[in-house]
Amino acid sequence: MSETTAHAGSSTTSTAPAGPRTGRARAARIALRTVQVLLALFYGLASALPKLIAHPAAVESFDRIGWGSGAMYTIGALELAGAVALLVPVLQSVAAIALSALMVGAFIVQLTAFDGQNAATPLILIVPLTLIAWTRRTHNTDLVRLLRRG
Repeated sequence: MSETTAHAGSSTTSTAPAGPRTGRARAARIALRTVQVLLALFYGLASALPKLIAHPAAVESFDRIGWGSGAMYTIGALELAGAVALLVPVLQSVAAIALSALMVGAFIVQLTAFDGQNAATPLILIVPLTLIAWTRRTHNTDLVRLLRRG
């Protein structure tokens, strides 16, 4: 009888933690998706849009580093593409990697052309982008499969 009780007790304890883990996993997925949406909004509206509409502050920044409007529009378009891709499941990991690469470049520019002013911002943005890239990395296999098929 004690074996039956122990067996029943062990099955109860082994299934009991599954509920909270599932709840935590769901909460983590929702939190990560929320971060993705917020980053997409940031890159699309706060970062890309001023460059694409040639806002005077963006124009001044690119003139200061000597890159001109061509680079401003190119970086704005890349940021907008990354923002949209963050919301597309098959592209979200690659988008996070690409935006991280842009942020490395932004960090270097902030250090060299702007004397470190706002240099922490790109580094801070790399943290959630790296988390997204790592967590959503399984989608890279799906993307490769799609590309090979097409």
